[in-house]
Amino acid sequence: MAGGVACGVRGSGTPDLGLLFSGRPCAAAAVFTRNEFKGAPLGVTREAVAGGGLRAVVVNSGNANAATGRRGVEDAYAMQGAAAQALGVEAGRVAVASTGVIGEHLPMDNILAGIGDAAGRLSGDGAPFAEAILTTDTRTKEAAVRVEVGGRSVTVGGTVKGSGMIHPNMGTMLAFLTTDAAVEPECLQETLSRATEHSFNRVTVDGDTSPSDMALLLANGAAGNEPLTAGSPDYPAFVGAVEAVARELSKEIARDGEGATRLVEVAVEGAEDEETAAALAKSVVGSSLVKSAVFGEDANWGRVLTAMGYAGVPFDPDGLELWFGPVKVFEGAPVPHEVAEANAALASGEVRISARLDAGDASATAWGCDLSYEYVRINGSYRT
Repeated sequence: MAGGVACGVRGSGTPDLGLLFSGRPCAAAAVFTRNEFKGAPLGVTREAVAGGGLRAVVVNSGNANAATGRRGVEDAYAMQGAAAQALGVEAGRVAVASTGVIGEHLPMDNILAGIGDAAGRLSGDGAPFAEAILTTDTRTKEAAVRVEVGGRSVTVGGTVKGSGMIHPNMGTMLAFLTTDAAVEPECLQETLSRATEHSFNRVTVDGDTSPSDMALLLANGAAGNEPLTAGSPDYPAFVGAVEAVARELSKEIARDGEGATRLVEVAVEGAEDEETAAALAKSVVGSSLVKSAVFGEDANWGRVLTAMGYAGVPFDPDGLELWFGPVKVFEGAPVPHEVAEANAALASGEVRISARLDAGDASATAWGCDLSYEYVRINGSYRT
């Protein structure tokens, strides 16, 4: 069940406090930002996940509760305790998350009142929760997949928030994935970690890694299947479902990047290993020059080559082929092509840049967006 309300953190009556609640105990897995400045809720949630399971998640937007000292930690514990009391569960079974402005203390009177309000509005509709976790996002982001596991129909669903300060180094801005499958905790953690590397860690908007980044995966076993382990016959199907949800959510984050007008997908094939392919793809999709060229519909392939060259992984430029959409522009040397046709490949809402190496069979894809004037306007006045 889920709920979301406006409690005054963001102002203007915008939803800014959300609750997730499971009537059954959940196995829980999590990944957290590697930014040295970690928001206060992350430590509280890390303890809760390590404690052996969760029943609920409480989230506020508009204020990150990061760089707030001891008081910030106390406020995070107060959120956890208030949610536990409102839901009738142990405090250690509640995860906490916050997102928004850094370096400001939470308005706890508003937060605590909002928790009580949200607890009274829980329902099967996840939309209010998905809306309550947003900051500069222009829309909610949700995805779901159904798959058969152990003869039972299992659902994997999720919602994320993220539009700016997007360059995850673990998981994504704030991501909450749930499933009714029964999964052993170690297997669940392995699943989330794997999905993170193939999705959330391959999306970038602006190269900034948030101190609030957190991804949670909760499994309450309500589907009634035998608990999954890494050796279960249907485990690959479950992993595929989780990765499909995470990948779709990642693309939605990139598509809704601050000021973005285009989703940019960079695919690298023929690499020696997946790590190399991923590093090259992320370097291209994160390049400010490439992003600006996409915005200007200028198929400046030299910027792509340069971004690959400083990715920090070795490859043979002489064996590289490069495409903007269907137009090949490079194959160890410039390829004659219609410049207008290559530029036109950048004009649609979804842009694909493809690279092929001759070093192996590994591949990887990364997602981002273009860089527009609107990005500067949004972030030049973020607090005002």
